[in-house]
Amino acid sequence: MPAGTATCTMTMTTITEPAKLLRLLAWLSPAFPTGAYAYSHGLEWAVETGDIMDGPSLEHWLADVLRHGSGRNDAILARCAHRGAQDPEALAEIAAMALAMCAGAERLGETIGQGNAFLLAARPWAPAGFLADFGDIAYPVAVGALSGSHGIDEDEMAAALLQAFATNLISAAVRLVPLGQTTGLMVLAALEPVIIATAAETRGGGLDDLGGVGFRADLASLRHETQYTRLFRS
Repeated sequence: MPAGTATCTMTMTTITEPAKLLRLLAWLSPAFPTGAYAYSHGLEWAVETGDIMDGPSLEHWLADVLRHGSGRNDAILARCAHRGAQDPEALAEIAAMALAMCAGAERLGETIGQGNAFLLAARPWAPAGFLADFGDIAYPVAVGALSGSHGIDEDEMAAALLQAFATNLISAAVRLVPLGQTTGLMVLAALEPVIIATAAETRGGGLDDLGGVGFRADLASLRHETQYTRLFRS
């Protein structure tokens, strides 16, 4: 080869892994029709009472929900469903536990509403009759089971689920506080270490690891049920 000629090494890969990534991006995109925009996860009450009033207070609230509340539990449930995707008996236990874990009627409606809508929208990717016998299904269980059936990496799925969860609640706060889009993106960027740490901490977690201490967020959801004026369903 002549002197001074630049060389490069090309790495060939199959379409399988990129296809899995594209599916995960599609399923957890804000544009995927789960109706997530209609739920605030109790955030609306927190804004009305002054718990959340700006970017820093939103960041602290969401960090606690991710680390110690429903964010962590959703990641564990999704991981369990991912591993049990080919085991209907195990998946039925996971699905029942996911519904039993909900703190209040609105949380239950939130996860069922999004879970059922997710399965309906995901039909082009789902195996025939996928979860058809389960009735109402919690959102993280639906996402985890479908991801597992496609062989999508469990860790990537868990991190993406937490990111989507945080993104939706930031979007709700942008409308409720209100916050500017730039502030919302700053909060999302600041939460990256929390999302990564929570995804890592839930690795290997099972149903016995479910639980949390996000009491203020749970109370917010319960009190939202009787809030006088509401924009969101939870």
